[in-house]
Formats: sequence, structure tokens, C-alpha cells
Amino acid sequence: MSRDWISPDWPAPPNVRAFTTTRGGGVSTGPWAGFNLGSRCGDNVTDVDRNRAALDQELPAPVRWLHQVHGTRVVGCSGKPGGEPEGDASVTFEPGQVCAVLTADCLPVLFCNRCGDRAGVAHAGWRGLAAGVLEATVKALDNDPSELLVWLGPAIGPDAYEVGVEVADAFAEEFPAGFKRHGDRYLLDLYTLAKLKLEKAGVVRISGGGFCTFTESDRFFSYRRDGVTGRMASLIWLDA
Repeated sequence: MSRDWISPDWPAPPNVRAFTTTRGGGVSTGPWAGFNLGSRCGDNVTDVDRNRAALDQELPAPVRWLHQVHGTRVVGCSGKPGGEPEGDASVTFEPGQVCAVLTADCLPVLFCNRCGDRAGVAHAGWRGLAAGVLEATVKALDNDPSELLVWLGPAIGPDAYEVGVEVADAFAEEFPAGFKRHGDRYLLDLYTLAKLKLEKAGVVRISGGGFCTFTESDRFFSYRRDGVTGRMASLIWLDA
């Protein structure tokens, strides 16, 4: 990769290819300045198309974008791309099919198996975590969870993600360790919550975490920090 993109540090088989883009480079301007890949965040459509075309040059096939809605639907990638199906995760069992999600504070979660014949990615904000998007992705991969490998990509960090009591209540009984009291509000640790959810689903090999999209403003877009902003992509595919 010729750009300042992030390669997962995980023990994936060599035919599993993946990375997360950053805001560096690109042609977008204003609050979307840089390599914005989001088509639904207010940026100029022509600029987004140019950024996406540049991304496609680094890939074996065009990206299979999703219309993300903070839900749990998992889309299977196969055949020729067509439209942007509604979903918040995608999986593939075929070489050359590029799965992707867009984020700007929510947690991108990459999946593969030790054999290197299954891969996927999920978009996990607090709503998706509460609803079960990670568990749905594990199920869609149709593999022994203990054979799966997971990498947690760049998300808003545990010292920056302030939420209200309604969010804490969504997890209070299940995962109280995911929160810290912060005055009359809470700090939510997306990384801890995701790990706990994955472990409960039977996944034992989990890597990544430690980024903060909110504080690393030169590198990442952040909706919580800026309101109007761009989106990064986390992508994964299988080489033949």
C-alpha cells in the first residue's frame, strides 16, 4: 500500500488481505477534507467517486459497499456488485470479493478463519453491539468460532466516548466492565464491549484496539468530534 493506511496486526493466513483507510490523501475538501469514502455524509459526489476509484486501484475488484443502518443484517458477497444493500456486515467465502464497512467513530471488526477460506467485516457502534451485529457475523461465517480470528480497527477510544445513562443501561447487567462513571454520564469502551461480546460467542483470538478516532484528528474522521465529517473504510478479501 502506498498510502498511510493501517494493516491489521493479527495472525491471519497470508491469503487474507485487509486494511483500514485513513483521512490522508484524497480530493475531498471542507469538513470532509482528505480521503472521504462516505457517500451519505454530505460530501460532493464527484469527490467521493474519485476517492473510491483511487481505492479500487488498490483492490482485486470493486468494493461491495453497504447502506449501513446500525442494524444486524449480514450481507453475503458473491457475483457482480450491484447497488448498496442494506446491512452492517458482510462476509465472503470466495476469492476476490471485497467486503467493507465505513466508520467515523464506530468500531470496524474484521473476521477470517484460520484456514483462510472465510472472511468478513462488521460495523459495530453501541447500537449494533447491543443488537448483536458481531454475533450475527460470527453465525454468518458458519465456522467453529474458536477457529475464527478477529481484528478490532480504529474507533473512538474509552477516554473520549461519553454516553448517557440509556446507553449504559443497554449493557449494565451483561457487561458492566465496559463503562466508567463520568459525572452524571458514562465513558463507553467499545473495544472492551466488543471483546466481551466476541468471547461470549466463542471467539478466542482477538487482536487490535488501542486507536482513538476522536483524539487522532490528523489521521481519522470522527463524527463525535466534528459532526459533519468523512468516513474511513475497513476492507477485507481473500486472495486466490
